[in-house]
Amino acid sequence: MTLLCLLFSSLAYAASVVGFKEIDLDKDGPRPLKFAIWYPAKKQTHAEMIADSRIFYGFNAVRNGAPESGKHPLIVISHGYGGTWRNLSWLAADLADRGYVVAAPNHPGTSAFNRDPHQAAQLALRPHDLSRVIDVLGANSSLAGEIDEERIAALGHSLGGWTVVALAGGRFDTALFKEACRMYPILNACGLASTLDLGNPGLEKSMQDRRIKAFISLDGGLIRGFTSQSLGEIAIPSLIIGAGTDVGDMPVALESGYLHAFLPKAGSDYVEISDAMHFSFLQRCKPGAIAILAGEGQDILCKDGGNRSREEIHHQIADLVIAFLGKNLPKTTD
Repeated sequence: MTLLCLLFSSLAYAASVVGFKEIDLDKDGPRPLKFAIWYPAKKQTHAEMIADSRIFYGFNAVRNGAPESGKHPLIVISHGYGGTWRNLSWLAADLADRGYVVAAPNHPGTSAFNRDPHQAAQLALRPHDLSRVIDVLGANSSLAGEIDEERIAALGHSLGGWTVVALAGGRFDTALFKEACRMYPILNACGLASTLDLGNPGLEKSMQDRRIKAFISLDGGLIRGFTSQSLGEIAIPSLIIGAGTDVGDMPVALESGYLHAFLPKAGSDYVEISDAMHFSFLQRCKPGAIAILAGEGQDILCKDGGNRSREEIHHQIADLVIAFLGKNLPKTTD
């Protein structure tokens, strides 16, 4: 509840409009990266609906609008396995409306648009994708405005939770993960051991980016491979939000609960949302979406765990995130 009291912090203000861009980075390189940017834009009138589909609601933004002047904090977002930047677009647009620049890549090999097995097996490059996005936005203010390099945070859902923990300084241990899967074979991440090459010693190197000043994990997965020592040594604030209703292979106690158990208590906030399921963090579903997805065996994407609507769950998540960022990325003098 303390977090909610900070809702109207120094950064909780409404920007004129939300601008939106898509960037292709290193199109001809070995790991081309497409990423989306939401940002405070100068007041304009030609907003459009973006990322709208027959399944999910999109968001309103001015495509390629001129960025607002002044420095802005940056939030980089990492989607889950098989996801895209669209998954958390509802939250990204809300944050941009409050003065943040938000950027989210489609991770090569683990996105809905790219399932290349070679790139999927390069899991250690996932955190680096976020670092590349920070590099580009920090070096080019014409994209989304000037970035305040002292106010950068990372946020991730599912495998994106693993990504931002690694970026914050968590160290993966392949033997530890193998033992966790022996003890808890139900875990969804264990079924991805071959696809993600989770026995690769290269995963044990540091992936930390010290520009990250805080991080948020939304029902993170693959968490049990991080050593307790490395989690205990993470010196930046964190917000861990777990889904209290299990979808069958991601019990919150074994993933988000494990993370919370070893992060420094002084700087880590932990919340379980009892009626949220793993996919409650995705976009809001349209009427009839469950019936459409049922034919594809994917109706779980639009199901939640209680009587509240996904929109109500999203309001709770957004309140927690906004309050946490307002507290831990405080506005400084311009």
